[in-house]
Amino acid sequence: MSPKKILKISAGVIIFFTLPSLLFFGYVYFKYNEDLPQGTPSKAADEVAQRMLDAIDYEAYKNTNYIEWTFNKRHHFKWKKNENYCEVYWKNIRVDLQLNAPKSSVVTVGDNTVTGEAATEYIDKAVNYFNNDSFWLVAPYKVFDSGTTRSLIPIENNAYGLLVTYTSGGSTPGDSYMWLLQDDAKPKAFKMWTSILPIDGLEASWSDWKTTETKAQLPTFHKLFFMGLEITDLKTDY
Repeated sequence: MSPKKILKISAGVIIFFTLPSLLFFGYVYFKYNEDLPQGTPSKAADEVAQRMLDAIDYEAYKNTNYIEWTFNKRHHFKWKKNENYCEVYWKNIRVDLQLNAPKSSVVTVGDNTVTGEAATEYIDKAVNYFNNDSFWLVAPYKVFDSGTTRSLIPIENNAYGLLVTYTSGGSTPGDSYMWLLQDDAKPKAFKMWTSILPIDGLEASWSDWKTTETKAQLPTFHKLFFMGLEITDLKTDY
C-alpha cells in the first residue's frame, strides 16, 4: 500500500471518529454554556448560606473528625480533618498526604517507598484528587471558607441561586458555583463556572444524601450531564 493511500485512510479514520465528537460538543456548548452571572456580595446572601448550613447540620459536620469514602470507584480517602491529614489511595499507590505541608508526604507504591521526582508527581496527583473529590463530598460546608464571596442571583419562579466564588485556595482558585436549593434550603444542585470544564454553567445534582454516623449529612451521588459520579464506602467518626 502506498504512503499516499495510508495517509488517506488515516485521515478518514481520524475524521470518522472526531467529527461526530466535535459536532456533539458544539451542540452541547451552544445549548448549555452560560456566562457567569454577576452578583453583589450581600448580607442576604450570607443569610441564605447560613440557612443551607443549618439544613445539612453544619455543627455535626464541624464535630466530625474522620471521613472515609471512595470517589467514583477510583480514588479512596481516609481523611482526618483535625490533623490536616489524609490517606489517598488509587491503583497500588498510597500517599500519606500532609495537607498543610504536601512536600513532607510519604508515597508508597506496592510495598516500596518512593522518593524524589516520582514521589513529587504522586503527591501532586494526590493533592489534586483530594481537592476535587472532597469538594464533591463537602462543598456545601465550604461556603464561608476564607477567600469566598456570596451573592444572590435571580432565577426562574421568583427564586434565587446562591453564587459562591472562591478567590483563593484549592487547585483552581477563581471558580464559582451557584447553589440551587430546595424549599428547606437543602442543596439539590449547583451550576459550575470552573477553569477545568470547557463549558460554563453546567449543572450537577446533589442527591442521595446520607446521614452518617456522626449525623453529618453527605451526598452519595451526583448527576453531571449524562454522567453519574458515585460516592461509596462512606464512613464518619469523631
